[in-house]
Amino acid sequence: MIKNRIDILKKKLSQYNIDGYIIPKNDEFFSEYAANDRLKNISNFTGSAGMAVVLKKKNYLFVDGRYTIQAKKESSKYFQIIEIHKKLPGAVIKDFTLGFDPQLFTTKILKRYFLNKNKLISIDNNLIDEIYKKKFNKNITKPFFSLNQDIVGQSHRSKIEQISKFLKFNKSDYLFISAPENVAWILNIRGYDNPNSPIPNCRLIIGKNNELFLIAEKDNTRKIIKENKIRKKQLIYPNYFENLINKLKGKNFIVDNQSCSIFFEKIISSKFNILNANDPTYKFKSIKNAHEIKHMIETHKKDGLALTRFIYWIKNNKKDNLTEIDAQNKLEKFRKLNKDYLFPSFNTIAGTGSNGAIVHYRATNKSSKIIKKNQLFLCDSGGQYKYGTTDVTRTICFSKQKKSIKNIFTKVLKGHIAVALTNLKKDKTGKQIDLKARKFLKKDGLDYAHGTGHGVGFFLNVHEGPQSISRYNSIIIQKGMVLSNEPGFYKKGKFGIRIENLVFAKQNKKRLYFENLTLAPIEKDLINYKLLNKNEKNYLFRYHLSIYAQHSKFLNSKERKWLASLI
Repeated sequence: MIKNRIDILKKKLSQYNIDGYIIPKNDEFFSEYAANDRLKNISNFTGSAGMAVVLKKKNYLFVDGRYTIQAKKESSKYFQIIEIHKKLPGAVIKDFTLGFDPQLFTTKILKRYFLNKNKLISIDNNLIDEIYKKKFNKNITKPFFSLNQDIVGQSHRSKIEQISKFLKFNKSDYLFISAPENVAWILNIRGYDNPNSPIPNCRLIIGKNNELFLIAEKDNTRKIIKENKIRKKQLIYPNYFENLINKLKGKNFIVDNQSCSIFFEKIISSKFNILNANDPTYKFKSIKNAHEIKHMIETHKKDGLALTRFIYWIKNNKKDNLTEIDAQNKLEKFRKLNKDYLFPSFNTIAGTGSNGAIVHYRATNKSSKIIKKNQLFLCDSGGQYKYGTTDVTRTICFSKQKKSIKNIFTKVLKGHIAVALTNLKKDKTGKQIDLKARKFLKKDGLDYAHGTGHGVGFFLNVHEGPQSISRYNSIIIQKGMVLSNEPGFYKKGKFGIRIENLVFAKQNKKRLYFENLTLAPIEKDLINYKLLNKNEKNYLFRYHLSIYAQHSKFLNSKERKWLASLI
């Protein structure tokens, strides 16, 4: 089926007088998890980040280090897999005329990857949609909904004023907020347009004098109009976007270079001068206020209980034919026991043995393995709750493991603890903290091909910026920022190890440090205690004690006894 689609696309290249066609992962809203996954439809690649280029004679799939093994498994039959962090597309594909959908690319992305080496042709109708005509039921519309101020801690009006002040300071008349998660944060609304995040697919324009225009479909907005979140005259249907731009008065416009497509930028730039500034909403929403942190803490208590019960269950499971899919379904059942649980914050990664070495593996009926007692089991999962977002990874064993594996796990753990104990007054950026996480593995010439941590949204995307813990991130970590702490190691064809907690930056007088949000036990049967120093042992003791103090009253006697044994 994939071959047939590729063949049809190659025929279309001549029809449009182009040498190749670029297919990104994102949809027109640049969502983290796109409902219309065009990259998967043409390549069979299911990872969350990637880009394909189909030429007349060759096909390329560009992925980062997280997805190299997965891409080779899923797509190498028809695509040459290139690691994008080692070779940019422009270094591989030169002197071609390439077509693209202007609604799916930003100017920044095209310039970085293709423009200097190739001629680019904008094609308004998406060629993958012409080939793969999946029917979306447009009659099923769930309207956006509002969050109360006692949940979010700040009114939407004060957020609009905050942005208006930013515009005045930067001498701009308007800001085009093209990322739906940023609109959600500003207006304190959420929606149902994303499979793993409560995202409302819409866009927003805010003026320096608090003007507000929401670009969305009518049916999606009826609830928030009724609640006076916006007025009817502030609602602009997407087809009337150009009319709105022509009516606006002023000179300067700020657009977001991360999510404003070439399509919208072209319309705005036809009348306004585009200023070189980023959407400030990313930074504003990354710093959670006391209300948001409070709800995140409560959410992680609920999620930690579900995961703790799951870990006890799977370690004491007597079945010999338990599969990866069985395990992830059981974890989902534990989460569903809480009435505030809504749905997963991403597709669960449940990999045993060699599947655990695939960083973002997803078990399918075809790939799912039986979980063997002599192998490691890596489980990375998360949930969307009322009101909070979780993400946690645990590596679990069911039998005594070789010393070499325990040593690697312990060095991953030492890196995890080093991040958790960071003095944020001294090591202020993700770039500095990332070095601490890799230090112990690097001594043995080992490493992992992903960042150590990503920002996390408040009842929004499980991955959000601008902060992260990686080799390249220089954003200063501030009070209220939430991040993941997830060093790992992966032995291709053998096993995967990752330990992930969510943490938030907490201020206590002059001290700024990370506080754990995640409350789920770490696999003590994989630790070589001889490699831990006193501080690391004390950290583990305190961490497991806090888990017992929180969860013990909700556990049965066997679960409670097991959890107590970990302290």
